[in-house]
Amino acid sequence: MTTRSVSERLAGTPAVRDIILSAAATARGQGDAYAMTHAWLFTGPPGSGRSNAALAFAAALMCENPDEIGCGRCKGCRDALSGSHTDLVHVVPHTSTIKVDFVRDEIVAKAARLPTVAPWRVVIIENADRLATSITTAPADALLKTVEEPPERTVIIMCAPSTDPQDFSQTLRSRCRHVYVPSPSEDELVRILVEEEGASEHDARLAAVSSLRHIGRARLLVRSEAIQQRRAMAINLAELVFHGPQAFQAVGSLLKAAEKEAIEAHKADDEAERAKLENALGMGAKGKGAAKALRSVASSVRQLEEEQKRRGTRRKRDMLDLVLVDLAGVYRDAMVVQSGAEVGLTHPDFEGLAREIAGQVSAEGLVECLEAIGQCRERLDQNVTPAVAFNGMIGRIRLACNVS
Repeated sequence: MTTRSVSERLAGTPAVRDIILSAAATARGQGDAYAMTHAWLFTGPPGSGRSNAALAFAAALMCENPDEIGCGRCKGCRDALSGSHTDLVHVVPHTSTIKVDFVRDEIVAKAARLPTVAPWRVVIIENADRLATSITTAPADALLKTVEEPPERTVIIMCAPSTDPQDFSQTLRSRCRHVYVPSPSEDELVRILVEEEGASEHDARLAAVSSLRHIGRARLLVRSEAIQQRRAMAINLAELVFHGPQAFQAVGSLLKAAEKEAIEAHKADDEAERAKLENALGMGAKGKGAAKALRSVASSVRQLEEEQKRRGTRRKRDMLDLVLVDLAGVYRDAMVVQSGAEVGLTHPDFEGLAREIAGQVSAEGLVECLEAIGQCRERLDQNVTPAVAFNGMIGRIRLACNVS
């Protein structure tokens, strides 16, 4: 990990940097007394770095350097920035909703504890929009009391796409101070990838552009050859549409690759989680009464397996959504080429394909292609089988491209 300070890490978003450092100064008894509060809401576009900003805030609050707030070098900063600090509760939901029991057991209960080594206990909740859905607001309601009257040394930072009622509980919103985190500039993201991931300037630039300046996706693109291959497979669907049934055949391979990628990315974590539960429940024990005890804990193991299955489904959907975003990018590039607009391409390394599509498909057809991709994303959200959703999309794209 690099040892850049909080100020250096947030240099690309000076407004966010100033708010965080001012609040951390107040937490030390310095500066503006009104700059600090106990509940925060960080919003911004997907991949803008909301969670990175939240971790930077945690580091500034936990910094042990008396002369520089958020120095990035002390143990408090390093542990907070890596997410391993003992007084940091970092919640990253892997399911489509956050359940009430999880809020009570993993957020409220831990937020109530006093810090052990740092001056503050910091609770970061990513994807906080999942606290409330169109079906229930119970998880958000369970957190409300803690947000309204938190322990004296606890700071809660929630991350969500926006303050819109569809994205975040308005009851919680009214109790939080809002900070907007904009997407990083292309140059800033390139700098992050070069300095923190060791990527070349060329690879970093390509990842920054093709990820639409999404920090997390850009990191994955420069780290993983499998992600790069999956991106190429997604984009090449636009070429295979013109070659008989090949696009339909490629969909099967693409779905298998995405599923394998989603499973393998978290396989070790899932196995470790199960082993930890089995150890805690005493599974594998021998002796009098062991068999009866094991039968009584089998339901706990089944619950974990079901939870892991739900998380796996969510991960697969997220992976397929990225596939569709990549595919949409090449049709967007074709529209740019066709219109002669002086803007950069999403996939500059596939410019040849974009020009080929622009020469064969009308403007109306390109719009229809993008609508087909949007409809596929909606169907996946509605739990339509991925193969059915993708094949329907390919069929509609073929019609839009006048492929018989």
